[in-house]
Amino acid sequence: MPSGDRQRTWFPEMVAFLRAHWNGKMRLPQLIELRDHLDGMLHSIRSDRGIVPAVITCSRCGLTGHGSAERVSVRAMILSLARFGIASTEGVKALEKAWDQHRRNEQLDLYGRKRDA
Repeated sequence: MPSGDRQRTWFPEMVAFLRAHWNGKMRLPQLIELRDHLDGMLHSIRSDRGIVPAVITCSRCGLTGHGSAERVSVRAMILSLARFGIASTEGVKALEKAWDQHRRNEQLDLYGRKRDA
């Protein structure tokens, strides 16, 4: 496994998929579907390549074990559009604001799912 893969969230094939499937006129539910697909790709890549989360030690109890698996949130996907030059910074800022308002109004979590009551 190449150095740094344990901490990596955005693999080249994920960025290529995002480039190919991004459309600036996407509605927020479509954006959530795209995030779902990218998150599935991330888990598949990590599984296929045998990449396990880094080992961490809990600061409270001292137990040592694997950290939680990386996930792609909707906001991370939105910010990656600017990071990888897929969308303009201004467009990403507007989309980020729209997502934040939609998430609050619909009571969604970071991944676009309804929050548990």
